[in-house]
Amino acid sequence: MGENLGQHFLDDKNVLADIITAGELSSEDIVLEVGPGEGVLTQGLLKKAGRVITVEKDSALARELQARFKKEIADGSLEVIQADIRDLDIANNLKAKSYKLVANIPYYLTGQLFQQVLTAENQPEVVVLLVQKEVAERVIAADGKESILSLSVKVFGAPEIIRTVDRKSFTPPPKVDSAILKISDISRSFFKDIDESEFFALIKRGFAHKRKTLANNLATDPRFNKERVETALENIDTKKNIRAEKLGLQEWKSLYENLGS
Repeated sequence: MGENLGQHFLDDKNVLADIITAGELSSEDIVLEVGPGEGVLTQGLLKKAGRVITVEKDSALARELQARFKKEIADGSLEVIQADIRDLDIANNLKAKSYKLVANIPYYLTGQLFQQVLTAENQPEVVVLLVQKEVAERVIAADGKESILSLSVKVFGAPEIIRTVDRKSFTPPPKVDSAILKISDISRSFFKDIDESEFFALIKRGFAHKRKTLANNLATDPRFNKERVETALENIDTKKNIRAEKLGLQEWKSLYENLGS
């Protein structure tokens, strides 16, 4: 996912304010923050949310956070967990039915964190992440081309780019620009009447070979032949020679249903 932003600290107050505003926080909210670093965003989150739980992998940074926010930890408004978020059982550690994920995360975590929180039983109400600009643009399919990443996010919520962030907003500056990505309306309602694992399997097969048409990719599945796939594409008013990247989420769902997956 690019360079690890854990070593690049955000020090632009306007960007910090925009991240917090995008979270639409209230005193009733529990916020999960991943990769708090020196606690600059943490400080802002504490002013808006009811409780903040930070997860910091670096033990030295975690100790600094515990010293800096000794009062907030004592009064229960902040909890600092020294751990790798990928190894953490979010449900057991948050002990909350409802929470929001708001963070300036290390780039390398982006894809894994999306999968971890969006597919979890206790999904966040909203996700606001500062991520690599290129990744944010892929998630919303800014160029009109869907991907496994964009579809994997859109099945659970509505992604949007709040704003782009120049690399100069960090110390030291990373090699790429960033963007504030927000995912709202998070739920599992898309999978109300279809099988989640089978739907993702269909998408992954459809994108298996970029240069092949969708029909040719799906025809490699022993359950389908090319004629069956082309008929299903016709049934959803889609060209036989279309590529996977040109199908929107609802078209994928219609294709799934027509194939009888």
